[in-house]
Amino acid sequence: MDFQTFLWTTFGVFVTLSIFSFLYKDNPFYKFAEHLVVGVSAGYFVIILWHNSLKPNLFLRLADGDWYFLWLNSSAPWYIIPAILGALMWTRFSKDYAWVSRWPMAMYIGIATGMAIPLEMSNRVNKQLYAMMADINWENFFGHGGFDLFDTLSGFSQVLIFVGTLTGLIYFFFSKAHTGLFGGMARVGICTLMIGFGASFGFTVMARISLFINRIQDVDVWRQAAFDSSNPGHHAGFYVVFWVLALFVVGYTVYEVASHLMRKQAAG
Repeated sequence: MDFQTFLWTTFGVFVTLSIFSFLYKDNPFYKFAEHLVVGVSAGYFVIILWHNSLKPNLFLRLADGDWYFLWLNSSAPWYIIPAILGALMWTRFSKDYAWVSRWPMAMYIGIATGMAIPLEMSNRVNKQLYAMMADINWENFFGHGGFDLFDTLSGFSQVLIFVGTLTGLIYFFFSKAHTGLFGGMARVGICTLMIGFGASFGFTVMARISLFINRIQDVDVWRQAAFDSSNPGHHAGFYVVFWVLALFVVGYTVYEVASHLMRKQAAG
């Protein structure tokens, strides 16, 4: 690791510790890291929008025309229409003409909804119903090659999908009181829903924990790079940067603790 790479790695460790400092309280270091990630994300999104959307889908399609005439002599002048609609979105910042932005907004929401609803129905409803109506594999009810209840092709899994889907739908059927056998099936539906929600939440937590582990590993790699003299690019500057950042963090911690004790003493 050369010195330039080490400096960038040090900066990454610094902003990581700055974000974790929010566990103590809101502080200037956390605000700096928060504003930095929001600003960098916004700038990155603008560049991506230009290179992946505006440039290939608008300007390159009108490139054979003359922009002095608003590309009206282009072979595809109709691309000017979505460009105008996109420009009208900026009227949102005007108090007098903000109503104009309703037109492109309505078209955008209408088109996006028309595209999203069929996809959601296909992915979340139809495929679930297809799995529910599949023929049960009675020959391999307990799994292929042994007792494996978690085999997705086993008959038990197919029965489990059928029962979970049916009881989940019964729970949302409110035209009949949830009593007796119907109420018992509704309670099974509640358990099915809770298992699904719990699995989704657990997956989200696992993803966040994976990010946390990755950041801790980067901090450990940074620490090892600072003291690994066998590194061909290692030199004394690594020690200096490491101890400067370490003393900075320790100094701020001591300052906060001392300030807290002084305020507590003054209040007492």
